[in-house]
Amino acid sequence: MTRTARDLVLEHFTWLGGHADVWPVFRDAEALEAVVKALSEPFRDAGITAVCGVESRGFLLGAAVAVELGAGFVPVRKGEGLFPGLKSERTTAPDYRRLRHRLRMQRNSVRPGDRLMLVDDWIETGQQAVAARDMVEECGGRWAGCSVIVDQLGPEGHVPVGPVRALLSYDELLAVRPDGP
Repeated sequence: MTRTARDLVLEHFTWLGGHADVWPVFRDAEALEAVVKALSEPFRDAGITAVCGVESRGFLLGAAVAVELGAGFVPVRKGEGLFPGLKSERTTAPDYRRLRHRLRMQRNSVRPGDRLMLVDDWIETGQQAVAARDMVEECGGRWAGCSVIVDQLGPEGHVPVGPVRALLSYDELLAVRPDGP
């Protein structure tokens, strides 16, 4: 019997001190491959030309999904790390920890007419996705939506970020792995 990406995430996922830990998924080759393919699948025929990923897990997953889709990768940096050239910048509304994040994207990484999606491990408030969408559109790109491992937004939260495809909802995760917060 073939295990699905969802099964493999559940097998490797843990809660540590009340915090979600998806890093073990990256350590297992079978799980990582299955997750990358599953994150790619809903957008396979969407004409994606580039995939965005927010630092840090979004860098890893986004780049892998970009390769899977035959698309480019557009990094979205947090904070002050080195990032040469002209940038589009946004400061997010407060996240689940009440923190605001300054996000930056190189302007020349998005071309007019590009169709971009965002890939990340978790979407909780959607604030980083909204900021990424706004930067993509400011640079002339078109937003396709988000593909994530865990969706905590719920359907009502999807409106500002566009379509969200997830391997698991937060409620499903808690139902199967109730050792959480």
